[in-house]
Amino acid sequence: MQHYLSLQDIDSLSQWVEEAKSLKAAPLQHKSLGAGKTICLLFFNNSLRTRLSTQKAAMNLGMEVIVMNFGSEGWALEYGDGTIMDQGTSEHIKEAAKVVAQYCDVVGIRAFASLTNKEQDEAEVVLNNFKKYAGIPVINMESSVGHPLQALADAITLSENNSKKKPKVVLSWAPHPKALPHAVANSFVEMMHLQDADFVITHPKGYDLNPEITKNTKIEYDQDKALEDADFVYVKNWSNYQDYGKVLNQDKNWTMTAKKLGKAKFMHCLPVRRNVVVTDEVLDGEQSLVIEQAKNRTYAAQIVLKKVLASLED
Repeated sequence: MQHYLSLQDIDSLSQWVEEAKSLKAAPLQHKSLGAGKTICLLFFNNSLRTRLSTQKAAMNLGMEVIVMNFGSEGWALEYGDGTIMDQGTSEHIKEAAKVVAQYCDVVGIRAFASLTNKEQDEAEVVLNNFKKYAGIPVINMESSVGHPLQALADAITLSENNSKKKPKVVLSWAPHPKALPHAVANSFVEMMHLQDADFVITHPKGYDLNPEITKNTKIEYDQDKALEDADFVYVKNWSNYQDYGKVLNQDKNWTMTAKKLGKAKFMHCLPVRRNVVVTDEVLDGEQSLVIEQAKNRTYAAQIVLKKVLASLED
């Protein structure tokens, strides 16, 4: 596997999950695999779990790590061909990507959606241009439309905590004061399509995700009905897709409470706004899996890097 850009790069999710769990049991078992190799992590947006877990995963494999907060420390990049660069951008991606590639063997990119231009966001301009010009493996650490490292960690968490042949899993929208991207929700939906589960998405009318991603997934606009007999409830806010990037609803009735959750396990990618998205009682309760999810981010990144490093040896 040369790149990890989306869940489509996984050939067998169940196999990857089992391999990741094996790495979790013995994180340093492949310490020599990354010896002499360097990964550069470029952050165009803020990060806590993604930065630390990916760095830890690389270290577990014996890699050297370079981290750059590109959004605040790098030059403003130009991506268009034939552009006359007499305005705000200082460096073209063609040079920047090739320069970065001289300093490392693998590059991780984190670049959120602008939420102002749907066409440009869905074109994944930053991620795809690094893939095009760098000439080295590229890892998606959350892009405009996907967060495949988070979704892989979620799959590990589900596997570790599930005791049913076909669990009911609900993805529920929640209120939030800011417009948030669709990336986490998109990748969670794509991951659930690879699972044998009763999967339901619930959100207010008008908050449908990209229909090309949700496809034939059951969508229920009545949150209480969707949550009936749920085994896992994944809560996440996302902004409007049709009226792109807008916040049209902040209905506090969609906040996840202990009463709504029932006996289900609670999941969220973090960071989370307490008592807006979910109540303290849920987050601090025994049914919350959020810290386990965060821990599994390391092993999701580690299985990805392990497979990328193996491809470099071929």
